[in-house]
Amino acid sequence: MSAVILDGKAVSASLQASIREQVESHFTPETAPRLCVILVGENPASASYVRTKCKMAEKLGFRHEVFHFDENVAQNEVEARIDACNADPECDAVFVQLPLPKHLDSVALPNRVRADKDADGLTRAAMGALLLGESNAFQPCTPRGIITLLDAYHLDLTGLDAVVIGRSNIVGKPMSLMLQKKNATVTMCHTRTRDLESHVRRADLLVVAAGAPELVKGDWIKPGAIVVDCGFTKTPDGVIHGDVDFESAKERASYITPVPGGVGPMTVISLMMQTLESALKRAQK
Repeated sequence: MSAVILDGKAVSASLQASIREQVESHFTPETAPRLCVILVGENPASASYVRTKCKMAEKLGFRHEVFHFDENVAQNEVEARIDACNADPECDAVFVQLPLPKHLDSVALPNRVRADKDADGLTRAAMGALLLGESNAFQPCTPRGIITLLDAYHLDLTGLDAVVIGRSNIVGKPMSLMLQKKNATVTMCHTRTRDLESHVRRADLLVVAAGAPELVKGDWIKPGAIVVDCGFTKTPDGVIHGDVDFESAKERASYITPVPGGVGPMTVISLMMQTLESALKRAQK
C-alpha cells in the first residue's frame, strides 16, 4: 500500500481561484483587501516567509504593505505602527512576523493587533474564542489550513484516535481543539513524552509539529493512518526534512502530506482567506 498524497499545492490553487473571483466581484483595485505586515530585522527565514505571503497577496489581487523595521527598533515604535494599522479603516489584516529580536516583547506585540484584524489568529482573543468554541473569530492559520486540507479530501474525523505531537500556541494547542471540534479523540504529545512511539502506533490520525527532523519513524505508523507533517527543517546541504520519515511512512499510511507542498501552502492560503473575510466585513459596513 502506498499513501494518497494530501496535496496542499493543489488545494491551495483551487482556493486561490475562488478568492480571486470574490475579490473581482466585491472590490475594485482601490478597495481590494489590504494586508499589513510588521517585519523587524534581517532574519532570512522571516524575510522569506514575508515574501511568500506578499507574493500570494499580489497574485490574489490584494493590496499589501510591509513595515520593515531595523533590528534595534524600540518597542514603542513598533507599537505605534500596529496602533496605526488598527486604526486604519483601509487595513483589513495585520500580522507581526515572528520571531522578534530578544529586546522586543514577542507576546505583547502580536497581541496588540485588534481582534477583527488578527488574520493570523494568534491573539489571546482568537485563542480564547477557539477554546470556547466560538465561530466568529479568526483561527490560527496552520491548524485551519490542515482542517481545510482534510476536508478537501472528504476525510471524516469522527471518532478517530488523533495524536498531536507538539504543544506550541501556533500549531499544537489550537490543532488539538480544532480536531476535537471535528469529533476526534485527541492525545497531545511532545518531544519529552515517555514512549512516544506507543502513542503514534495507535493513532488513526497523526499531526506532527515538533520541529524535530524525522522524529517519527515510518514503522511507527499505524497501517491506514492519516499523517499530517508540519515539520520543515533545511539542512546545511539544502535538503528539506519534515518531522516524519516520509519515504517509509507513506508505505503504511492511507493519506500523508509531503514536505514541502503539504501544510505550508495551506497555512499561507488560510491567511489570505481570513484577510478576505475581514475585507468582506469592511465592505458590508
